[in-house]
Amino acid sequence: VQLQASGGGLVQAGGSLRLSCAASGHTYNRYVVGWFRQAPGKEREFVAALSRNGGSLYYADSVKGRFTISRDNQKNTVYLQMNSLKPEDTAVYYCAADSGKIYSDYPRASYQYWGQGTQVTVSS
Repeated sequence: VQLQASGGGLVQAGGSLRLSCAASGHTYNRYVVGWFRQAPGKEREFVAALSRNGGSLYYADSVKGRFTISRDNQKNTVYLQMNSLKPEDTAVYYCAADSGKIYSDYPRASYQYWGQGTQVTVSS
């Protein structure tokens, strides 16, 4: 499966952005889909994940209540709605997919497929 992330940009603190991750080759209902981010000089960190059937969501504590992951099956696209953005949310955001992950492993970055990343910059 090929993943194409988009939607990043520059936004002021308190603002919103919606990231998209479009998949080609396979439909998302076969995969767990996750979002990760990596800030300069830091390790890649988990942000959110969505189960194959869309019924289970998993968020990092740092984004709970501000970010929402969702999926549009018709468009074969997963979204990350980011509200109340903070300067510390600045990073390159990546989407990833995996066909075999169990719930407890969603935050681990051992996904099979990765998108190319999209830059999110939040100014103070």
